[in-house]
Amino acid sequence: MGFLEESRALLKGTANAAVPPEWGNYMRCRQAFYNRVLPGYVEQNMRSEAMWVLRGKCKSGSEIGISVEAGDICWMDYGQTFLNEMGYQHFGLVMSVFHKKAMVIPLTSNPQAYEKAGLMDSSGSHLFRIGQPEGLNKPSTLFLNDMRFINTARILTVRAHIDPDSDLFRSIQARMIEILKGV
Repeated sequence: MGFLEESRALLKGTANAAVPPEWGNYMRCRQAFYNRVLPGYVEQNMRSEAMWVLRGKCKSGSEIGISVEAGDICWMDYGQTFLNEMGYQHFGLVMSVFHKKAMVIPLTSNPQAYEKAGLMDSSGSHLFRIGQPEGLNKPSTLFLNDMRFINTARILTVRAHIDPDSDLFRSIQARMIEILKGV
């Protein structure tokens, strides 16, 4: 599926379901721009650009039928990034939902991150192993130093869940609080 078709699919179920006639030209111009200035990141930028254009005016995911709760592991678009930030499309763990926003911690299934997280003492580390919750294809690692609030309209789908009453979730919360305190 191309970017134009994907962007139309993103609109499905929204009040703005009609794609403006300029959309194709806009996306072709943006693709040419990204090919020139960020050739290794064209696809990621195009997907994030489409999400921003098509969902950026949503107050929350509820406007487009997205509902999340603490413990949900979601596929989402974090948007464009600077170096050493999680961006574009990745999974994230929802820690809480407050006033139409979700506090999320990005995660990766990168084996090197998983290995590195296992070699570190969990206290003092920005990495946190969560294993392989049902619904995910690989063992995963949280990037606690990338936690942030997001508009829930950035969420594309819920794929897994960690029970907020579980020891794992409580351990993540405890480490999150340590990081907020600078420990």
